[in-house]
Amino acid sequence: MTALNSPLKPDLKDKHEHSRGNTIRVLIVDDSLTVRTVFSRMVLDAPDMDVVAGERTAELAIARLRKEPVDVVLLDLEMPGIGGLEALPKILAAQENISVLVVSSLTDQGAEATLAALSMGAADTMLKPRPGGFDAQYRSALLEKIRALGGTKAQPAAPQSSAVQQGAARRVSYARRSELVAIGASTGGIHALNLLLKTLKPDFNLPIFVTQHLPASFVSVFARQLEVTSARRTVIAEDGTIVRRGEIAVATGHSHMIIEPIGKDFVARISSEPAASGCMPSVDPMLSSLARSCNGRATAVILSGMGRDGALGAADLVEAGGNVIVQDHESSAVWGMPGAVANAGLASAVLPPAELAEWLMTDFGLG
Repeated sequence: MTALNSPLKPDLKDKHEHSRGNTIRVLIVDDSLTVRTVFSRMVLDAPDMDVVAGERTAELAIARLRKEPVDVVLLDLEMPGIGGLEALPKILAAQENISVLVVSSLTDQGAEATLAALSMGAADTMLKPRPGGFDAQYRSALLEKIRALGGTKAQPAAPQSSAVQQGAARRVSYARRSELVAIGASTGGIHALNLLLKTLKPDFNLPIFVTQHLPASFVSVFARQLEVTSARRTVIAEDGTIVRRGEIAVATGHSHMIIEPIGKDFVARISSEPAASGCMPSVDPMLSSLARSCNGRATAVILSGMGRDGALGAADLVEAGGNVIVQDHESSAVWGMPGAVANAGLASAVLPPAELAEWLMTDFGLG
């Protein structure tokens, strides 16, 4: 039963009165009746989605979540009463396997608030356009994000036990101690990355390189947040940046990060060559550079994200003698990137973020 707190045309309401298998259930939380109505009509036009409700406050949304199952919440950040950022932990705690897509005007210039939401567990963000901007292109982008976040919850993970066993068998013969860790992530990856970094002990002092799919304007805020979370010096990997033990380097939003050894340290180079994934920055060039320059003395970690970015680079790194571990399906917002690696038989371990950190520490001799 669709409940919008706003009127619907009879034909749209009748279309969605019945229950449908594998339907993605969407809750819209925004103080603007106009926005709730526009978003609800966009969602209701999709044959694989339904609107559970449209709520004008976070308090009403949390109460709704206690009564009805929801797959994806579209959450505004600026609302009367409890703001979206304050309400986010309560929304995530209200139901298991719920995904939050922050849709707010703050996502344009408000990198601080947006990245705070992502680090707290929001899976993805999207800019709320100005009046007149809710066009077909915007609708297509919105529905694509909803499907990515909600569609994976209704479907089981692809079988990958034998593939993981292949990776584990490869790990038995892996003898070279890693000299660095390279992490790739996209949708849902910032929250996972925070959980991983918080779990690493201070005496785990390998350099850590991070390629996260983010707009270039967000990278400096992202780097500052990682520095606070990890208690490690964090730098943006511009061309020629030296990265030492115990430090974190973050890929710029405008170029791929290439890693080369320089004495006991590493130097970051940048590349704007097109990547197979189409992403900028892409995880693949980072991992492939390690296969070429580090003689396999590296461990890659692939966290939650849409698509297959990182799978090609992971294959190169494993072929060179390196190691790859990935986030598990259950804890991932989207099991695209880690799933592609696991199902290719390249993963030595498939674990939640905190357990990935424990795996790294054991490999480093801190277990």
